[in-house]
Amino acid sequence: MYDLVIVESPAKAKTIGKYLGSGYKIEATMGHLRDLPKGGLGVDVDAGFAVDYQPIEGKESTISALRKAAKGSRTVYLATDPDREGEAISWHLKELLNLDDERARRVTFNEITKTVVQKSIANPRDIDYKLVDAQQARRVLDRLVGYKISPVLWNRIKRGLSAGRVQSVAARLVVDRENEIRAFNPEEYWSIEIDVERASGGGAFTAAYFAPDGEKKAVLPNEASVKAVLGDLDRSQFSVKSVGHSEKRRSPHPPFTTSTLQQEASRKLGFSPKRANAIAQALYENGHITYMRTDSLRLSDDAIAAAREFIPARYGNEYLPKIKNVFKGKAASQDAHEAIRPTDVYHTPEELKSTLSPEQYRLYKIIWERFVSCQMANAVYDTLTIDVSAADGSKTHIFRANHTTVLFPGFTAVYVEGKDEADEEGAAKLPDLKENEPLTRKKTEPLQHFTKPPPRFSEASLIKAMEENGIGRPSTYAPTLSTIQDREYVLKEDNRLRPTPLGEVVTGLMLEQFGDIVDVEFTARMERLLDEIGEGNKPWKEMLAEFNTGLENALEKAASVTERIRVPDEESDVVCNLCGKKMVIKAGRFGRFLACPGYPDCKNTKPIAEEMPGACPKCGGKILKKKTRNGYAFYGCSTYPGCDFATWDVPQKENCESCGQTLFKNGGRGQKKTFCINPECPNFLPEDQRSYKKKTEDEKTAAKKTTASKTTKKKPAAKKK
Repeated sequence: MYDLVIVESPAKAKTIGKYLGSGYKIEATMGHLRDLPKGGLGVDVDAGFAVDYQPIEGKESTISALRKAAKGSRTVYLATDPDREGEAISWHLKELLNLDDERARRVTFNEITKTVVQKSIANPRDIDYKLVDAQQARRVLDRLVGYKISPVLWNRIKRGLSAGRVQSVAARLVVDRENEIRAFNPEEYWSIEIDVERASGGGAFTAAYFAPDGEKKAVLPNEASVKAVLGDLDRSQFSVKSVGHSEKRRSPHPPFTTSTLQQEASRKLGFSPKRANAIAQALYENGHITYMRTDSLRLSDDAIAAAREFIPARYGNEYLPKIKNVFKGKAASQDAHEAIRPTDVYHTPEELKSTLSPEQYRLYKIIWERFVSCQMANAVYDTLTIDVSAADGSKTHIFRANHTTVLFPGFTAVYVEGKDEADEEGAAKLPDLKENEPLTRKKTEPLQHFTKPPPRFSEASLIKAMEENGIGRPSTYAPTLSTIQDREYVLKEDNRLRPTPLGEVVTGLMLEQFGDIVDVEFTARMERLLDEIGEGNKPWKEMLAEFNTGLENALEKAASVTERIRVPDEESDVVCNLCGKKMVIKAGRFGRFLACPGYPDCKNTKPIAEEMPGACPKCGGKILKKKTRNGYAFYGCSTYPGCDFATWDVPQKENCESCGQTLFKNGGRGQKKTFCINPECPNFLPEDQRSYKKKTEDEKTAAKKTTASKTTKKKPAAKKK
C-alpha cells in the first residue's frame, strides 16, 4: 500500500517525489479535470443556481488513471495550488474519485522545498469549502456574464464577440484613457535657462528660472511673461545667493507580488504578463521560488533571517540595517501566501544559471535581487542646490541648479526598480561655489513647452491600474490582458495599448446597456464580495441571486433595442496601388489585413507591415516586418520589389560603431547579442555564427525534393454521392 499525492503539474510531481520517497505515489492532474459544459450555460438559475459540472473533454484517460491510483492507496493527499482555484480543483478531485472526508486530505505548498513538503504532508487539513464556494461564485458569475451578454453583442455588432466581468472593465480603462488623450487641450508654459560661470572664469553650469526672490516656484504661462523677466535680466548683476546641501534617504522596494512581478518583467525584460506567469510557474514547480500568485508583502522569519546572514557576508556589514525591514500590504490584500521570493537565498542566479533556460534565469535574477535588496540598508544621497541671484537694484530673480550625489548606494547596489516613463537626463555636476560669489551670464535660452496628455497604458501600467482599482485578483491579470488583445479590442503598438474601433464600439455598447458590468467600483465591490464568501461571511448563492436580478433587468432593456452598430473602418496611410484610395484595416480569420475601401469595385488586399527601427543595408530604405504565408515573421525593405533585401534577423535601433549600419539580433525568445550583417565591416558576423545553423546546399536540395514529391502525389478520387 502507498499514499497518493495529487498535484497539478508533472514538473511539480517530479520535484515533490524526490522529497517524499518510496512510500508515496505522485500523480498530476495536468490542470482542471471538471468544469461547466462548453455547449451551454451549465447553471440552473431557477433551481437555486444548481451547477452542472462535467469532466473536461480529453481528460478521460487522466481521470481513469487517477481513479485507479486512488483505489490502491491508503490516503489521498490533494496537493493542488494554494489558492481558491486550487482549493476548487481539490474539491472536484474528491467528487470525481468518490473519496470520503477521511481519505481525502488537503495539503498546500507555498514553496516546494524538502522541509515545507514534508511538514505539509505531516499536517494535512480538510478541504476549505468557504474557498470552494468563493471560486464557484466567481466561475458562475463569469459564465452568467459571458453567456448572457455575448449574444447581445452578436445581435448588435457581429458574431464571435465576447463580454467578461473583468475583461470588459479592463478594456474600458484603455478606451477611457484614449478618450482622455483625444480630449486633452495642451496648455502653454515657458522656462528660462541661463549658462553662468565665475566672474574670474571657469566653473560653468546651467540654472533654470525658479521665481522672483522670496516667492514660491513661479509659472511662466506665455511669451509676454518671459519677455518681462528677460528685460530685467539685461539690467541685472549675477551672483551666488546660496549654496545648500541636503541629505535624503531612499528605502528599498518591497518584495514582489504577482502584480509587481508582472509589471517589472514587462518593463525590464520585455515579457508579456502571460509569459512572465508561465516562467514563474516553472520556477515554482522546480522548487526555485515561492508560490507566484500572491498579493502579500509578508516574508517568513526564516527567509528574513537567511537574508540577514547572507547580506553582510556578500556585501559588507554596512549594507545590513540594524533591524529587519517589514512591509505592510494594502488593506484589501488577502495575505494568503508569502511574497514571491527565492526558496533559498544562497541559490544565487549565477549558481543556477546552467540549470535554467535563458528566460528562467532572467526572471529568477530579478526575483532574487529584489528579495535580497528589500532587506538591505537605505540608499543615501546628497543633493547640492545652488541659487543664482539676478538683481537689477529694484527686483531680483532666482535661478536654481541641482545635482545629486550618491553617498552610500545601500540596496541600489543590488536592485533598482524599472520605470514606465524614462527619466530626464540627470543634471551635470556643479562647481564648488561660495555665497555672494559674482557670476557672469554667458547665455540665456527661453524655451516654450506644452503640457502633454496622459500616456497610453503599457501592460505594466494597466495591471497597476487594475490592482489599484480592485479589478480582478493576482490570478486574473495576465489572462485578462491576453483576452482583450486576442479579441482585438486592444492592440499593442510600441509597447503601448490602444483600443481598436471594435473595442471602442463594444465598450460603448456595454456602457449603454450594461453600465454596472463595466463600472470600476461595481467590479471592485464584486471582488470584495467574493472575498467575504471566502471568509465565510456571505452565502455564495445569495450573492449570485442579487447579481442575477440586476443582470436580468439590464438584459430585458437591451432586448428592446435591435438596431445594429457598424464598426468604423480604421484608415491606414497605405495607398491602394490599383485605385489610389487610402486602404483600411480589417480583421479576418487569420488576423488583421489591409483592404481597399472601394470593394467590390476594387478587391485589392495587402498584409499589414509593421515599420521597424533602422535602415535597409542595401538601399537605406525603411525596414518592414512582414509574414510568410505560414505566418512566420521576416524583415524586408519597404521599396520591394525595387530592393530585394530580406532577413529572418530582427533589426535594432543601434547602429554598428564601425560602419554605421543597422545592427540585428536573432529572432525568438531569450537574450541575444546584436551583430552586424555588412560583409565589408570588420564587425561582420557570418550566418553560421548567428546562433542558428544555416542549411547546406545538399539540405536545401533535399528539402525541395521532399516538397515536390508531396505536391505531385495524386489526390484520391472523390466518392460518389
